[in-house]
Amino acid sequence: MKLGTREAARYFARPEPQRTGLLIYGPDAMRVALKRQEMIAALLGPGAEEEMRLSRLAAADLRKDRAALGDAVKAQGFFPGPRAVLVEDANDSVAEPVLAALADWAEGDAQIVVTAGQLKATSRLRKAFEAHKNAYAVGIYDDPPSREEIEAELTRAGLRDIPGPVMADLAALAGALDPGDFRQTMEKLALYKIGDDSPLSAQDIAACAPASTEADLDDILDVVAEGHAGDIGPVLRRLKAQGVQPVGLCIGAARHFRALYTAAADPGGAAKGIARLRPPVFGPRRDRMQRQAQNWGAARLEQALSILTETDLTLRSAGQRAPDMALVERALIRLAMLAAR
Repeated sequence: MKLGTREAARYFARPEPQRTGLLIYGPDAMRVALKRQEMIAALLGPGAEEEMRLSRLAAADLRKDRAALGDAVKAQGFFPGPRAVLVEDANDSVAEPVLAALADWAEGDAQIVVTAGQLKATSRLRKAFEAHKNAYAVGIYDDPPSREEIEAELTRAGLRDIPGPVMADLAALAGALDPGDFRQTMEKLALYKIGDDSPLSAQDIAACAPASTEADLDDILDVVAEGHAGDIGPVLRRLKAQGVQPVGLCIGAARHFRALYTAAADPGGAAKGIARLRPPVFGPRRDRMQRQAQNWGAARLEQALSILTETDLTLRSAGQRAPDMALVERALIRLAMLAAR
């Protein structure tokens, strides 16, 4: 049987021990692995590895020994409890032994869990699980996680009391990060909130979310965007001493001002525009960028982007002779003076 997204999320959280097997497939190996890990942990409980209630078979080994899966499914363990046999990295080259194990499965045998990459609708492996009356097939795709999946991650991490706006921030973060990074961020948030009974806030997310690629440039970008031309020199010297390159600085500035323009030009206003940014920004950083977008307005931000584009082209030109950092500093001063008008 084929499970949809919602049914699959519920099954991964509460798998049924009496099922013959489960096929999890998809193009993203990390997403598939996380779902497999979640399902097996819920099915077998703690200590499954130590109690030898979980057997692992690589597809390459199964191709060499086609009876290995059937033997592992029928084998009886020394410890009570549900058992499973995991076949990893499968494809249609192992369809024959997997189909034979499905056909020979009987009540009391270990559940057959198979993970695979992208499988076409015509795949023998996929068709076998989808047509089986007591087995499931689940496709894992790159769609943003559903609210139910996000709530499951929060529960797993022990995070509760999530206000509505903060849940919206978490949904935006989940859509911007890889599943593994999102899970690690939730675990980090859980550690961050130990001993703190207050509701989860945007500031908490900002403290634990992975740093953006612009994090080291935030100081100079805020100085420029807020019109403090006199502070550019000292901050720029510090960044230069840290190894920041002129081209990277120009690219970072263009990215920042493009984000401000996106927010300022949003029909719903700067607040909604900031909320739609990807990757998302949180807490005080979001409030500061919102104020910058409102103060600049879309028209002046267009001028700022023109200045940065011109500077970037000059930096990449073989004929320019002025020092690169001097060109960037002049552009940033022009932007700061434009902000101060």
